[in-house]
Amino acid sequence: MIVNLSRFIEQERRYWNDLEKLLDQFERAEVGTIDLEEIKQFHYLYLRAGNDLVKISSSTGNSEILDYLESLVSRAYGEIAELTRNRLRFKPLHFIMQAVPRAFRRRYQAFALAALFFVAGALLGAGLMLRDSNAKEVILPWFLQISPEQRVRIEESAGPGESRSSHLRFSSLLMTHNIRVSLATLCLGITFGLGTFLLLFYNGVILGAVAYDYLAAGQGVFLAGWLLPHGMVEIPAILLAGQAGFVLAGALVGWGNELGLKARFRKAGPDIVTLIGGLSIMLVWAGIVESFLSQYHEPNLPYSIKIAFGCVEGIILILFFSLCGRSANHHELT
Repeated sequence: MIVNLSRFIEQERRYWNDLEKLLDQFERAEVGTIDLEEIKQFHYLYLRAGNDLVKISSSTGNSEILDYLESLVSRAYGEIAELTRNRLRFKPLHFIMQAVPRAFRRRYQAFALAALFFVAGALLGAGLMLRDSNAKEVILPWFLQISPEQRVRIEESAGPGESRSSHLRFSSLLMTHNIRVSLATLCLGITFGLGTFLLLFYNGVILGAVAYDYLAAGQGVFLAGWLLPHGMVEIPAILLAGQAGFVLAGALVGWGNELGLKARFRKAGPDIVTLIGGLSIMLVWAGIVESFLSQYHEPNLPYSIKIAFGCVEGIILILFFSLCGRSANHHELT
């Protein structure tokens, strides 16, 4: 029972006003732009307003206050139902343009770590090739051990018709390999990140060795025309897999995190799943580009076009992960 109704209303009025402001913001906001802290505050204010309504309804016959609170609580309940429906409805465009870049930015430190290990591996691969050319037989898989000059002669002498089937087979092999590597890189985060590190580092070694092999043979333009169109998307996709693997490892280890293991996994899980979805889409695109662009060379397709295409892809990818998913109403948690 409320002893002093006027004082009670005066004390609670600010909480009702805060709830109204949040409701106005939620109704204007786009789906998915409401952050966790706002949802927690909204839940608290909704419960408090509902409790106030029960207390006041048993203490006064003031229809104005009762009508106001009933309307406020009803409006909040309707917003909860709307948020729930939107959460359960999968929207592909929203997922790609909003959820993926936000998850990437929230976990940018894990991405930076993945990129660091990959680049370190690439430098080591190039260094080993520089020191001993015979290292190629040890480092590179069989389908990359052909000499750069021989590879260029074969590719540039093949007509579009006669090389199409071999290109598709080769692209299928690489796509399957990259999907397998990406999933393994992610899943091996369960080894406290050690397996993720090793796969990233090893694939960096391969890329560094291949790059040095072709550059040392004077085939840099061929290398750029071959790798850039699909590699500008494929390599970041593998790094995203490493990012997700390190997020998984971080949830498992929990350094500097007071949450329990289950709570850490619940918090990291949505971002890991989102990153998996994003890198899968990227690998599909990279496979399509590799099949219909990367594996066609001069004189059938000028290297300048292929290199320009890869550079444009890289710029778009940077802008996508840097800018997409930002809005005035959204505050990202890191």
